[in-house]
Amino acid sequence: MHFEHSGEIWRDFPQLVPGVLFAEGITAGVSAGSRAATFTAVARSRLAKSAEGELPEIQAWRRAFSQMGLKPTQYRCASESLLRRLRKEGNLPQLHPLVDVCNAVSAAFAIPVAVFDVSKITSHLEVRYAAGTRIT
Repeated sequence: MHFEHSGEIWRDFPQLVPGVLFAEGITAGVSAGSRAATFTAVARSRLAKSAEGELPEIQAWRRAFSQMGLKPTQYRCASESLLRRLRKEGNLPQLHPLVDVCNAVSAAFAIPVAVFDVSKITSHLEVRYAAGTRIT
């Protein structure tokens, strides 16, 4: 599998610092509750001190969204949405052990984290501006 960010993304956001982790053998049957709980506790601790919109990481994403012409409180990054849900509902969704841990990490550090099942990816994966069409 080939993964990259488009040239347009690099042009507009040269300060981008992406990270990629490839993991195998993770199944829905593993227990990840304690790992997710550890990171969720970090997120709760941060929210106890300030609202999600005041976190420097979220402010950086809001600036990036504004730079793209989006209203940052109308279109929130994934980590801000998770933090908002945690603050309002008191928990994060439970979907799959890997997704649950990644969501908790995303909330703890206020950075978006994406998870992909590479067995479902048939070509290369590129982070780019949306074209306004949906590929299924």
